[in-house]
This record gives sequence, structure tokens and C-alpha cells, in this order.
Amino acid sequence: MRYIQDDLKNKTILITGGAGFIGSNLAFYFQKNHPEAKVVILDCFRSGETLSNGNLKSFGHFKNLVGFRGEVISGDINDKDLLLDLEVNYKFDYIFHEAAISDTTAQEQDLMIKTNVNAYHDLLKLALAHGANMIYASSGATYGDAPSPQKVGVEAPNNVYGFSKLSMDHLSREYMRDADISIVGLRYFNVYGPKEYFKNSTASMVLQFGHQILAGKNPRLFEGSDKILRDFIYIEDIIQANIKAMEPKESGIYNVGTGKARSFQDIVDILQRELGTSLECEYIPNPFVGSYQFFTQADIESTKEALGYAPAYEMEDGIKAYVSEIKRVYEKEVK
Repeated sequence: MRYIQDDLKNKTILITGGAGFIGSNLAFYFQKNHPEAKVVILDCFRSGETLSNGNLKSFGHFKNLVGFRGEVISGDINDKDLLLDLEVNYKFDYIFHEAAISDTTAQEQDLMIKTNVNAYHDLLKLALAHGANMIYASSGATYGDAPSPQKVGVEAPNNVYGFSKLSMDHLSREYMRDADISIVGLRYFNVYGPKEYFKNSTASMVLQFGHQILAGKNPRLFEGSDKILRDFIYIEDIIQANIKAMEPKESGIYNVGTGKARSFQDIVDILQRELGTSLECEYIPNPFVGSYQFFTQADIESTKEALGYAPAYEMEDGIKAYVSEIKRVYEKEVK
């Protein structure tokens, strides 16, 4: 679906983190719906480098971009020489900033702040120099254990990732006061959908449960999963919000969710219906008590007003749309 009617001919779009989950979906959205636009992807791609928790530092993967015909640059957003080269040799009209250390269990506070906050500041300066509208990924992790429905302005992050995203939002507000460009921060809630597989263990539980079921294993959930509620949002609605944020009514920080909380038990039940299985669930203790959000639900009223955003996918719709890709990835990448 095409979410804006604007002619993007002769427009140049930068997508940082473009080999990742959301960035690659954005790239293919533009290639399909606005082939007249020039799309430049910047991603550091994956290497063997890991964080102290054992997870990869970067999840960007070339397979997410197979079929993409735009320009691809391998580079790190912390590289100031690279950013200077982008400022001098390109002229961007829009910047979609998706690159980040996105692992909520990462303990490297220095790297998290450097990558998520300081590098974003440099990219904001690039946007101002080019007169490029900035759309960046914030996160529902900024809310921590704040009461639901979560509203912008009431935040209590309980990990350094959420803190870093909230710091980005504070920085953005400073620039919004005087900037001649629009700056929109999108607080993603729990996103699932195609091209997330290479996030490995940080991929959504929709994908992880789907692959457990396809392997014939009993789905393993935390105890009380019928009462652990999250706002799960399908990737197509994330793309919709990003595109509509290109020309917002006003700059701001906006929640991007469905506005409805669903349980992890719901995920398994819907997947089993779609996959035609009836495996018995196994329930295990939750080791993340104290650093785990037990109830997230996005207040999206301001998002609807400022962006014209309207979520199109209930969880049943999203999983139904996703299940063929879950099967394909299982057959091609997992088995």
C-alpha cells in the first residue's frame, strides 16, 4: 500500500540501519511505491563482534536486501569521517534513522550512549545541514514500568537502552524549537514481521514461537503469560507510521502501536490455529522480573492526529499475513 501521494522524484532518502529489520522493510517500500526516489542505505552489517551478553553487536544482514537496487554503504554511524563524507557528497531530503544498539539486555552503557545518543546528535546536524526531514526510531522501552496506556511525557526506563532512546527524544525536542526541518520520533512498541529473523534471539516471540511449533516442540512461555500483556504491532503499520511522518502536521514524539494490549498466550494460540497444531504449552519461571515490562499499551491518539496514522492490523491479521514467511524462513534458514 502507498501511504503518501507525494511525488518523490529527484528526492534522496538516507536509511541508517538499512540492512536491519525495519530499515530493510522501508527500503523495499520505497523501491516498490516510489521507484523515482533515490534510496541510500547505511549499515555496519554484521561481523563476529559480540556484546558481553553474547549477542551480536550488529544484526544487519545482506539477505534482508537481496533484490534491493539502490545504493548500499557499509559504515558505522559512530564514524565522524563517514558522516562528513555523507554531508559533503550527498544531498538528502529525508533521513530515516533506524541504526542503533537495539539489544535491551546489553550492559555496555558507554557503547549504548555513544551509538544511540551521540551519533544521533551528529545525524541531526547532518539533517539540518541538508534541510532533510528527520524520522527516527525511539522506543516503547522509554516507558519501563510506567502505567498503561503509556503516554508521551510519563517515562521510567528500566534499562540503558530505554534510557538512551529517551535521551534521543530530549535532544530532539531541543532541536524542534528552532529547526526549519520536521523531526519525528516514533516510539515503536513490540514489532513483528518479515525480515526480523536475523535479529537472532532478539527477534519477536511471534517468530520464535512459530519456529518452535514448526519444529514440533511444545511452546515454552513464562509463567503467567496470559497476564503478560504487550502492544504487538505488525511491520506494515510501522512502515505506515514512518511514511506518514515524512510530512507531519508538527514535529514531535509519537507512539506507534495498535493501542491494544495482547498476551504472549494469545500469540501461541493464534499461531497454533494458523499452523493447525495443538501442542501443549510448557511454562517456565521468568528470569527477567525487575527488568521486564509486564503491561504495555500505546496511547496513539496524538499519533493519529499528527500523522494521520491508523493501525490496520489486529494481531490475528498480522500473524495470518506473516505465517507464510515464518514457514519459508523455517524451511530455508532453520532446518
